[in-house]
Amino acid sequence: MSSPAARAWARVRSVLPARADMAVMGRSPRRDLLAGLTVAIVALPLALGFGVSSGLGAEAGLATAVVAGALAAIFGGSNLQVSGPTGAMTVVLVPIVAQHGPGGVLMVGLLAGLMLIALALARAGRYMRYVPAPVVEGFTLGIACVIGLQQVPNALGVAKPEGDKVLAVSLRAVEAFVKAPDWTALALAAAVAAVMLTGARWRPTVPFSIIAVIGATVVAQGCHLEAARPIGDLPSGLPAPSLSFLDLGALGSLLAPAVAVTALAALESLLSASVADGMTVGQKHDPDKELFGQGLANLAAPLFGGVPATGAIARTAVNVRTGATSRLAALTHAAVLAVIVFAAAPLVSRIPLAALAGVLIATAIRMVEVGSLRAMARATRSDGLVLILTAVATVALDLVYAVIIGLLVAGALALRAVAKQARLDQVPLKADLPGDHSAEEHALLAEHIVAYRIDGPLFFAAAHRFLLELSEVADVRVVILRMSRVTTMDATGALVLKDAVTKLNRRGVTVLASGIRPGQRQVLDSVGALGLLRAATGDDYAATPEAIAAARAHLHGAGVLSVPAQSPPVGPAPATTEETSR
Repeated sequence: MSSPAARAWARVRSVLPARADMAVMGRSPRRDLLAGLTVAIVALPLALGFGVSSGLGAEAGLATAVVAGALAAIFGGSNLQVSGPTGAMTVVLVPIVAQHGPGGVLMVGLLAGLMLIALALARAGRYMRYVPAPVVEGFTLGIACVIGLQQVPNALGVAKPEGDKVLAVSLRAVEAFVKAPDWTALALAAAVAAVMLTGARWRPTVPFSIIAVIGATVVAQGCHLEAARPIGDLPSGLPAPSLSFLDLGALGSLLAPAVAVTALAALESLLSASVADGMTVGQKHDPDKELFGQGLANLAAPLFGGVPATGAIARTAVNVRTGATSRLAALTHAAVLAVIVFAAAPLVSRIPLAALAGVLIATAIRMVEVGSLRAMARATRSDGLVLILTAVATVALDLVYAVIIGLLVAGALALRAVAKQARLDQVPLKADLPGDHSAEEHALLAEHIVAYRIDGPLFFAAAHRFLLELSEVADVRVVILRMSRVTTMDATGALVLKDAVTKLNRRGVTVLASGIRPGQRQVLDSVGALGLLRAATGDDYAATPEAIAAARAHLHGAGVLSVPAQSPPVGPAPATTEETSR
């Protein structure tokens, strides 16, 4: 037997990059280098914009794109995933910045990195697949709305009002604009967004975002537009790694935000990796390795002043569409951004904030897949309800609460749908009655014995309906419950069954069970229901003809039947008997 240390090392080794992951990087280097360059051009304005939107500044977005992008590319579980700052994460970070300051965000990123690594070692990645599609769609729609609302102050050229509720902040920004309108910033933002949206339809492979940003910067600098406020000074390089932000006294208050960031990073990263798998043939990500890679990325990014990172769906999609085949493309994207940070910081610092706002507004619009939303809303009323609730909660509350609400509502509606499938039907006895007795006995048996078949799950969401129906049984001496079609049973279902049997026994009705599956015996036994049924049947695995034989014996003993009852067969029932019990 292996030692605990050996098992722990095996667990760690399972999430480390394999030799095959690295070997594939040499197969098509030209394609990967070109794809990485293209993704870097697309990612630059997004990294700057999300850094500004988070409240830590454009330099934080660039640091995240470089450091987290490189580490997640090497250690992640997808060959095609591109990681960095994202709009969804920005939505979560804004209230953290308002409450705890920039240092609090860096602490949260560090804690989230540790939690993601712990999730990877616990092999929790597989459970993310259980998030329902309506929750994901509603989540994405809500994020798109929030990202768009966050850009309103910069798009209107007004100072960002105080507050962390994005809807209230955007409304106050509109009020400030109406009092003193200046159309310069709005025109720049609208032009950048229009170029991106129309260009994407015309030439999807061309990075119109960087073209639009360069054009807006040239116009703002050439025409000396004072209203077009630039990003501001950027450092010519990454800062030295530091833990100066570490504040152990704030650990307790930052734990809940860190859990929220961890949940979002895991959800968005695994969703993005799944999207990349779906866009290719033969690619399949490892969810636990992906969580490990994102954990290392978020552990390192705060040391360089970066915000928490996740897998970025839009950049990953660009990476796949431009022909990426390995991690080399994502690494190239990070390297190109690093070169820009070191060589072109003075030029990048002149980009107008309104231009970045236009980039993010266009990104938010492109996140909304109208056809997918329409299909989801039309699928079922439950799916539409979950989608709308998740989207509204994302805008009104925050992303983590939105996902929790969506999962709870989706789970409740799923339980309701499953519970509706459970049925309790009375079934005729004729097919199972012995054929070697008189018609008079058959009539007596049919008069005094009633059989019910339980179909589907007998669990907490449906069990009480069975109690009501069984309790209303009258004018019979014996009730046979045919249970071979019970798909699942929990403690609540077993307790309800026990209560029903007890109530019927008090009224002088004997309850026999047939077809109890071995897996359900423990549940019945744990609540004391199995003893009641065993006392009645003598065999809790009895098939229906055996239960009828036991019922005849009971009726004969009670003086209802004058013909002696045949003894139930001894030993295992033949194969056809089990079919009869169904």
